[in-house]
Amino acid sequence: MTQFTYELDEIEMAAKAVIEAAKEEKVWVFQGDMGAGKTTLVKALAEAFTVSDQVSSPTFGIVNHYGNQSGEIFYHFDFYRMDDPAEALDIGIEEYFYSGNYCWLEWAEKIAGFLPEKFFLIRIINDSDTQRTLNLQHVEDAS
Repeated sequence: MTQFTYELDEIEMAAKAVIEAAKEEKVWVFQGDMGAGKTTLVKALAEAFTVSDQVSSPTFGIVNHYGNQSGEIFYHFDFYRMDDPAEALDIGIEEYFYSGNYCWLEWAEKIAGFLPEKFFLIRIINDSDTQRTLNLQHVEDAS
């Protein structure tokens, strides 16, 4: 596991560190309390990947699709308002996960039973109004 702390005005540096640590993993799970900065970090990551679309929280639509200048596709999920995990199957979550495209998941604990065996976990800890700590870990289900 990798851990580092950054000030909010250093979020571009943090995004680059996350990308480097993720290596080839395409499914990224963002964990953190409400207001910890999950969507803010996703926006910084999108900028680092030169995403040309407007990036916003997909809270009501569950998933937003983005593209970048290189033709890569990014799916940004927010499961906060999902009451029944089976709803994730209704939107075809497994097809997204195994598409080979980037999948960024907020509030993935709501669909824990449907996560792929391998993913990149990004835990965001809100240290103060201006500082965050990231714990980065490659997760592989050994079952």
